[in-house]
Amino acid sequence: MAANLPARNYKQRDQVKIRRALISVSDKTGLLELAKGLSEQGVRLVSTGSTAKQIADAGIAVQEVSEVTGFPESLDGRVKTLHPKIHGGILADLRLDEHVQELEKLDIEPFELVVVNLYPFVQTVAAGATGDAAVEQIDIGGPAMVRAAAKNHANVAIVVNPANYSRVLEANAQGGTSLALRRELAQAAFSHTASYDSAVASWMLGELDQETSAEFSSHVSLNFELQNVLRYGENSHQGAALYSAVGAVSGVAQAKLLGGKEMSYNNYVDVDAALRAAYDFDQPAVAIIKHANPCGIAVALNGSDDAIASAHLRAHQTDPVSAFGGVIAANSVVTKKMALQVAEIFTEVIAAPGFEPEALEVLSKKKNLRILELSAGYQRPTREIRQVSGGALIQDSDGFENLDVSKWQLVTGDPASPELMADLEFAWRASRAVKSNAILLAKDLAAVGIGMGQVNRLDSCRLAVARAGDRVIDSVAASDAFFPFADGLQVLIDAGVKAVVQPGGSVRDEEVIAAARAAGITMYFTAERHFYH
Repeated sequence: MAANLPARNYKQRDQVKIRRALISVSDKTGLLELAKGLSEQGVRLVSTGSTAKQIADAGIAVQEVSEVTGFPESLDGRVKTLHPKIHGGILADLRLDEHVQELEKLDIEPFELVVVNLYPFVQTVAAGATGDAAVEQIDIGGPAMVRAAAKNHANVAIVVNPANYSRVLEANAQGGTSLALRRELAQAAFSHTASYDSAVASWMLGELDQETSAEFSSHVSLNFELQNVLRYGENSHQGAALYSAVGAVSGVAQAKLLGGKEMSYNNYVDVDAALRAAYDFDQPAVAIIKHANPCGIAVALNGSDDAIASAHLRAHQTDPVSAFGGVIAANSVVTKKMALQVAEIFTEVIAAPGFEPEALEVLSKKKNLRILELSAGYQRPTREIRQVSGGALIQDSDGFENLDVSKWQLVTGDPASPELMADLEFAWRASRAVKSNAILLAKDLAAVGIGMGQVNRLDSCRLAVARAGDRVIDSVAASDAFFPFADGLQVLIDAGVKAVVQPGGSVRDEEVIAAARAAGITMYFTAERHFYH
């Protein structure tokens, strides 16, 4: 705890000319340009290890930290900058005469610029490092220097991001860094170290959880960095921004916009829902989403000459009216044939793991169509987080990693043929992407009618049947949760559905089974529901 200090007479200090800089970076991006620029401005450089070597090898004058401290780097480089000659030069408040006098007495020179970025802990762990290999990437001296310089931003500029090198060089060329710039850089620095510590803490909790078999950690640290400020949020009066999970490489937040307008908040929400649906299938699949609900899902039929184009065409046919202005996601590379189909329909966004050059040429002609490429594929998060007032809900992500239809219980009718079972499995997988209460009708591995988001299952059944029209005849149905009464199932039976898959588990299961038996339809229980709120 800091001692109680007497009132101080601080001198006003806005513009600070950089005369001496400390540079120690893991990310060498722009290093030589910065070092050369500072040297040309007469700034004396002090540096460490590989950073100093790279600067010196470029013919730029640099002093090793060990020359300043009079103490060699030791313990495999763990100790090099943790020394009064370094931290005194960073922390001295030159607005105070007594600090200036103490520096002279201790023979310590001040720094006006500290350039530090930290060991690549997040990248190392993301690459698979564990145990001691990960621990070695926990930076100690770096965060200490960053926090010290950020605290003393009245006198020192701290830079943690190479993107700010040019700003510092330009400011110094005009007489020095301003207090406003130093304050801005300090805020970024504290965010940088907070994010870094959060990543380390989260990793260590994960390690502890594995050792103790804890399902959920006692503490959770979220680690995100700003990607882009959006025009507005869900509605035009709401501010919004996109943040990327630090260390994440696959997902909507990391996707690359290849063409079209900037993505909106609602675009991101819908694309995430579309990818969630399309990637529930191993076969080439396409999902079309409106307002986070699917209005079309299909997989390619066996023997299709262009599988992903076939899947798209059949997904569009689920509900062509609702597909207008929708968001499309494919789990395979988009072909020219699919692109030509999409070009005929007003679409907000198309997202995929890749695009054939000819497909990209076709789609790029649609100026308002956002073309989103998943830079490293798509991977559903293992945990889902939802904010609630005063906290957050965290759950395991829903999926079909262990789906085995042979374990389904046949409760009425004849066992399904392979073709019928394929449709039932498709409908069951597709229903997970539909907001509850969910009823999905399917035929030939494509949705033909969807009832979603209703406050009772009976209305969802009616909606699915109405949207399917004549296609309901001999279709199959999937319900994301059990039928609480037989009335909803009866709507499907009367419309012409020939097989149903549902979780079962209602206190009125016998009533529901009796209705199915009376109609002579096949019905399976999965003993697992897929609510989606």
